[in-house]
Amino acid sequence: MSNPILNENRFSPKERILDGEPMTVQGTVSKIFMLFACLIAGSAISIYYLFTNPAIVSGLMIGGAVLAFIFVLIASFNIKTAKYLAAPYALLEGLVLGAFSMFFEAQWHGIVLQAILSTFAVLFVMLMLYKARVIRYTEKFQAVLMTSMLSILAIYLIQMVASFFGRGIPGIFEAGLIGIGFSLFVVVIAAMALIQDFFFIETASQNMLSKDYEWYGAMGLMITLVWLYTEILRLLAKLNSRN
Repeated sequence: MSNPILNENRFSPKERILDGEPMTVQGTVSKIFMLFACLIAGSAISIYYLFTNPAIVSGLMIGGAVLAFIFVLIASFNIKTAKYLAAPYALLEGLVLGAFSMFFEAQWHGIVLQAILSTFAVLFVMLMLYKARVIRYTEKFQAVLMTSMLSILAIYLIQMVASFFGRGIPGIFEAGLIGIGFSLFVVVIAAMALIQDFFFIETASQNMLSKDYEWYGAMGLMITLVWLYTEILRLLAKLNSRN
């Protein structure tokens, strides 16, 4: 799911600084690159153990997912912790994504590279559309985005609970037209969530917030990109399974 931590409601007058060095967009970008390095490192560790000691990989994935979720919750309630939790979060997400990606790669060779390139392509396109003000982050945009994300979350939760009883939502998670249509919808919403991230980072820097917000903004964007990548990977898997 998309990240729960980036929105303009997080701004507070007491967070603005009158002296010292404030948050900048460039500073946030540099921290995003640091988090990507941590994500790649975590993925490499996961893939290494997948080939050398596969018995522990499931534990790494479950433990990584649980801890990453906890770190996100902590950061969402205490912004100042983001500078300590962002890098570990990215490393833990890497542990999950490494093995998760290899599961798909084993079935469809080249699908992971396609998903990675597609994710960066979407990131670039959405950034250009935002900078050109073709897409604007308005209250209506925020309301539609939030409603859509909550609806997607509800569907995933229903599916998770139903799976415990050997059931599931018909069609949505299969490779039929309904399943592909649902995945396309989720990918579009994940892409739209990037606009929210861009808006937060830009507005936070304009409001002269503290340097802590650079880690906070970078962590939030990383969460969205991870969500976008996994949804693109699922979409490509559905399309490939039809061939």
